[in-house]
Amino acid sequence: MTSMSHEVPRRRVVIGVDTHKYIHVAVALSDIGGVIDSQRFAADSGGYEQLIDWAAGLGHKLTFAIEGTGSYGAGLTGAVRRRDIGVIEVMRTDRRDRRLRGKSDTLDAENAARTALAGNATAVPKSADGVVEMIRQIKVAKDVAVKGRTSAMITLKQLLVNADPELREALQPLSKMALINKCANLRPGKVSTVTAAAKHALRATARRWQLLDAEIKDHEKVLTELTTELAPQMVDAFGMGPDTTAELLIVAGDNPERVKSEPAWARLCGVAPIPASSGMTTRHRLNRGGHRQANAALYRTVIVRMQHHQPTKEYVARRTAEGKTKGEIIRCLKRLLAREVWALMRPLREPAKALPVAA
Repeated sequence: MTSMSHEVPRRRVVIGVDTHKYIHVAVALSDIGGVIDSQRFAADSGGYEQLIDWAAGLGHKLTFAIEGTGSYGAGLTGAVRRRDIGVIEVMRTDRRDRRLRGKSDTLDAENAARTALAGNATAVPKSADGVVEMIRQIKVAKDVAVKGRTSAMITLKQLLVNADPELREALQPLSKMALINKCANLRPGKVSTVTAAAKHALRATARRWQLLDAEIKDHEKVLTELTTELAPQMVDAFGMGPDTTAELLIVAGDNPERVKSEPAWARLCGVAPIPASSGMTTRHRLNRGGHRQANAALYRTVIVRMQHHQPTKEYVARRTAEGKTKGEIIRCLKRLLAREVWALMRPLREPAKALPVAA
């Protein structure tokens, strides 16, 4: 019996993937929108390879449309990139559409593929394989520690409110650091009274604050080293520093060239105005989308510059004389700062070409 080799059809195929913690569901569509096949794969290294091999057998020109490329789909996105296949990030289907059409993993995967096929999804996902991903992980650890430190201080002060009057009156007038040090050195002895229990709780909470504070300083040291090495021009910009630089680099990702223009960057940071005209009224309103942490980082830098940066202070005075409110001036300054950051990131978007080897 003569065996026939399986030939891959010469067609474009869009693979929509609905990602989950343990399994990924994929649906393949032809370039005219017809469903070719659907499969479920394990969300591990072996499953990624099986999914890509399955897709490669359906057509020559592949495009992956993946939901959750920054979470459950990160591993699959990296595997697809390593095979030199195009990948697009697709947002989750909105709730209204789910109420109308129903909800299932296969439907979600199909919707992802149709969104990419229609050209409604064009975002290139972050590569998450370089220094910026290292910065993101350290920043996550630092932010969690900061929240824990804040919670410890709130708890410490709440414990003082309900403490024995003599203990409360001795500790409440102290400054923050004096209070932390004093509470950390309390000696409750045997916990046999309410006062001893309060001292025990105050000491434990204060020592937790000290541990978290030391951890935060370690994280800040690492962030300073990483951001200064990657983008010294951003760290040195007035009012930015390592923390703000880290936040903005995380938004850009390890492949900032995926953001195609300065207006696109401003929109990503949530500082680009959008049209809101109707009838004979022509106006714009603030874009409420974008990355909220990046927007907050720009805001903090603008506030610092409004207080200490002479060119910014002169700009504020000029715009105030024109009748602009403080909120409007801040929005203008954030937009200008986003433009400045875009220019500062040029070395990251356009890395220097390697010099030719001398003969």
